[in-house]
Amino acid sequence: MNTLLLDRSTWDLLLDVGGNIAVASDVYAIAQDISSAVRVFLGECWYDTTQGVPYRQNILGRGQSVSVFQKQVEQVALTVTGVSEAQCLVSGLGASRQLTGAILFTTTSGTTGNVSF
Repeated sequence: MNTLLLDRSTWDLLLDVGGNIAVASDVYAIAQDISSAVRVFLGECWYDTTQGVPYRQNILGRGQSVSVFQKQVEQVALTVTGVSEAQCLVSGLGASRQLTGAILFTTTSGTTGNVSF
């Protein structure tokens, strides 16, 4: 499985050494696709409004437990092709109100990986 390689800081396309659009593959491609999937707000994708995390509906400005957020992120991660298991771990909420943690995943081929947020 391949996907377009994105710059980790700007989330923009990258070029390979030949000047072509770079491509990510294997576990890194799945990790990047999970990261992209959980960045999408539910309803944001015009071509499929069922994709995304319900940030506006259930998370932002709402009092809820961390386990609800984790479950919703895990459900979205499981929609990524090639993912068989996903576990969201929240490590903290910083002074700038930024949530940190990781999504651990297993691919359908049994390989494991993680995505930090």
